[in-house]
Amino acid sequence: MTAKSTLRRPRAAVGLALAGALALSGCASNAATAPKATAQPSGGSGSGLKEPDVNGDGKVVIGVLSPGDINDHGYYQSFVDSADAFAKEKGWTVIKRGSVPPNDALNAARALCQQHVDMVALAASELKTAVPASQDPVCAKTAWYMPGQAGSAPIPRVLMSTDDPNQSMFAAGYAAGLKMKAAGYTKAGFITGTKADFSVAAANAFLAGIREVVPKAKLTSTYTGDFNDSAKAKEATQAQISQGAKVIYPYLGGATDASAKLANANGVLTLTPGTDRCDSASPKFDFSVIFDPGDYFRAALEEFAKDNLKMGTTRVWQLGVDPYPTVKICDPKGDESKQLAQFLNKIGSKKIDTAAEVKRLG
Repeated sequence: MTAKSTLRRPRAAVGLALAGALALSGCASNAATAPKATAQPSGGSGSGLKEPDVNGDGKVVIGVLSPGDINDHGYYQSFVDSADAFAKEKGWTVIKRGSVPPNDALNAARALCQQHVDMVALAASELKTAVPASQDPVCAKTAWYMPGQAGSAPIPRVLMSTDDPNQSMFAAGYAAGLKMKAAGYTKAGFITGTKADFSVAAANAFLAGIREVVPKAKLTSTYTGDFNDSAKAKEATQAQISQGAKVIYPYLGGATDASAKLANANGVLTLTPGTDRCDSASPKFDFSVIFDPGDYFRAALEEFAKDNLKMGTTRVWQLGVDPYPTVKICDPKGDESKQLAQFLNKIGSKKIDTAAEVKRLG
């Protein structure tokens, strides 16, 4: 959906971005196990006002802007689902708007501030064009949250959450490689929307991960031009199946399920673009690649509720160290789960240089 290449999630990817994510929306354990925000101060909260009722009007209102479809059953929806679930627990209100184009994000953010929201939450970094509104008088009594790309510089008055999508895609490829090796498969497919730096980088990292296990594996990448067009996704999926792909990664947004269902019908393994859907029956997923922005946002809201959200800092989530991002094999056989866990731990402990391996194998 997330990419940095930087991979970013298909937000879907990334737009899934991806890419990110994410249908996990209620993992309250994040706050206890996640790393502390990297201290890159810009004056504490930047507002000097008490959270969560930042504007002091006696109620808490969270405003969410998303560049993608907030009903996509994936990356974008997970963000608003997290906001809705946490707000319901706390008796807060959520105002949300999806499919916001970046060139309209600034006006959309100002409109939220005019509705007296206590927080403006941008669901993906594509909407960073809204950030200048944080300095406007109309938004003076407002906290800000945004996912960022790995290595992003801190932004005054904004809390950012980041991870390294390169690692997530590399680990996703490794997990797929385990199943491919066991079955004797050598061909995989990658289907995404626009051909951009993040999506090309995602495909390269995915292939590199597969080749950690199946050195001669080949990957066919298809760029449909649209993360949400189900017809295009199905056409691409059928073409890849016809070419012998035994694993297909629909690195998509709203078109994910259409691709996955067709893969299911043809006995082809498939992966999620950001969320944990191992329990899904229709479509069925063989791997959950979890970089769910909803989980990261949930952790931020928990801190916000405790008057502990620090604007101007970046919270970094590390694969193999924190609960998210991570990768799961939905129906592991033999020691597949053990092998994957060891691989993730090696990435987290820096025993594996992901960037170097992607360059070597991708």
